[in-house]
Amino acid sequence: MVTISMTPAPAQQATPPEYPPAISGARVETYKKTVGEVELKVWLFNPEGHSGDNRRPAIIFFFGGGWNRGNPRQFANHCEYLAARGMVAITADYRVRDRHAVKANACVSDAKSAIRWVRQNATRLGIDPDRIAAGGGSSGGHLAAATATLPEHDDPAEDRTVSSQPNALVLFNPGVILAPVPERWQPDQDAFDKFKERLGAEPVTMSPYHHIETGMAPTIIFHGTADKLVPYESVALFREAMLARNNRCDLIGYKGAGHGFFNYGRDENAAFIDTVNKMDAFLVSVGYLKPPPETVSP
Repeated sequence: MVTISMTPAPAQQATPPEYPPAISGARVETYKKTVGEVELKVWLFNPEGHSGDNRRPAIIFFFGGGWNRGNPRQFANHCEYLAARGMVAITADYRVRDRHAVKANACVSDAKSAIRWVRQNATRLGIDPDRIAAGGGSSGGHLAAATATLPEHDDPAEDRTVSSQPNALVLFNPGVILAPVPERWQPDQDAFDKFKERLGAEPVTMSPYHHIETGMAPTIIFHGTADKLVPYESVALFREAMLARNNRCDLIGYKGAGHGFFNYGRDENAAFIDTVNKMDAFLVSVGYLKPPPETVSP
């Protein structure tokens, strides 16, 4: 029986001093204004020579930090790399508890809004609306998976006829099981009651695993086998459920690696480079990138 940690995940990397961050090489736009006039931004990295006449694939990343904190800079290096490879790459801000006093369901709402905004503005941005991937790490990985699976938590002010579902998923140590799974996982009740309060909604409505259906976006997951915050067994269960419904779900395990192992700047970037190369190969396989002329190294 899988045990899922109820401990809030720390930010995936040290938070830079500036917020909102100044991210060089990116164009900034506002994708959403919330109650209280909070402006939520996206940072767009365009390929060289990109224009609105293009119809390029895109990817939007969500940072980690337990829905409590974090910074859009986390995936700036991934965005720079993918823009150089020909995609429009985006890193998004969203509300978090420490800055905006919200719970996790508001984070899901913002992530859905971000994808819907990209699709609504696809023509202007030179993006193919049918090739929009979502990615993220830890709680940001949960948000990406949530946009692909959860039928609830859309912003009621938005046009629901425009889909907020991505067409592919790139997930790094994501939280994908947030509610009990009969005969597979039953958490300690006291710990689970505290965890439920953080979510702001019934756990099953926030749990990607519980909403897997046939026809879901092809997915790749990178996960450390020694992750103590989001145990490897949880993503293995997610993959099992995806495959049972004839969905593609590639799970790449990293023996002995802990939470956040993939981040830029760790361990001489060995895991960063390896995960980026495998991410590249996955995006080639789903038709978002052209095959590189040789082995890719950021």
